[in-house]
Amino acid sequence: MNLRRMAAIVIKELRQLRRDKLTFVMIAGVPILQLVLFGYAINMDVRGLDAALLDQANTARSREAVAEIASSQVLNLSYRLNAAADIDRLLREGRISAALVVPSDFEARLARQDPERPPLQLVVDGSDQTVQASARQLAGYPLPGWTRLNGVEVVNYYNPERLAPLNTVPGLIGVILTMTMVLFTAIALVREREHGNMEMLIATPVSPWELTIGKVLPFVAIGLVQVTVILLVGDLLFDVPVRGSLFELYLASLVFICASLVLGVFLSTLASTQFQAMQMAFFTFLPQILLSGFMFPFQGMPRVAQWIAEAMPLTHYLRLARGIMLRQAGLLEMWPELLALGAFTVVMLALAVTRVHKRLD
Repeated sequence: MNLRRMAAIVIKELRQLRRDKLTFVMIAGVPILQLVLFGYAINMDVRGLDAALLDQANTARSREAVAEIASSQVLNLSYRLNAAADIDRLLREGRISAALVVPSDFEARLARQDPERPPLQLVVDGSDQTVQASARQLAGYPLPGWTRLNGVEVVNYYNPERLAPLNTVPGLIGVILTMTMVLFTAIALVREREHGNMEMLIATPVSPWELTIGKVLPFVAIGLVQVTVILLVGDLLFDVPVRGSLFELYLASLVFICASLVLGVFLSTLASTQFQAMQMAFFTFLPQILLSGFMFPFQGMPRVAQWIAEAMPLTHYLRLARGIMLRQAGLLEMWPELLALGAFTVVMLALAVTRVHKRLD
């Protein structure tokens, strides 16, 4: 082994890394991004769950009990309801994560102090495990004049047995599509450029819009096949249901697939090599998976982190998939999430086409 020749190779690689600005950014950027996300944005202590209040007793003591629960800051009682049917509607639409119910015989239950009939009931969205965990914090919350430990009865809607696959599988559809669609598209387009095929296509009368959309469409079918595989395996192995419309689930998946593909197309216009495309795709995976609510509670994040998450497609698809599969919600009931995915797709597609157009000049 010749140390001088080996040292020359080492120096050459270091110079190459210095010229490759994207790799240099990734070397420093990924650790910084993880430190910021895990240290600042990720918080398992959930506070401020969007919740509703149904006070059927409406007495001084019931209002005192509600004030005690609100002081825990676990629930943000932003809705005041008059009927139990409103709880089902708001939970199904995803507008609330829990509902605090004060029964009409609240005073009598306080007087009896029967552990089998707690004076308060907390209805929670069981399609999100983090919401379930946060609600259990209130199960033993002390109430005025109540000496038992179970002052609040927690009722899990949509997942009463608290089965983890019911929460995980709908989210995995979005995670898997994010990883494959963005990566496949970005690498495939950069590979075309490296092999010289892109220059030949640009030389044809094909417009930037035709070129971009034509490159995306084949991967749409691949994404729908992946959705089918995940649903079949989830049903066979974990008995994960699709309680809502299967057609609407595929429609929501189609919009999300398009959003992920155009993100991959946009990344391909920034990368010059396949390795750079992989680096940038990974750089978009990390914040989406960590901030979307798939791994960590969305409500526990700081407001700035939530704003960033709202700009990511996985956040909205996660709500759509869980809503349709577990809560039997319809797309019209969750139209803001579908609109956000559509807006992301249009904006990213316009940016990608603009950059393709610049390469034609």
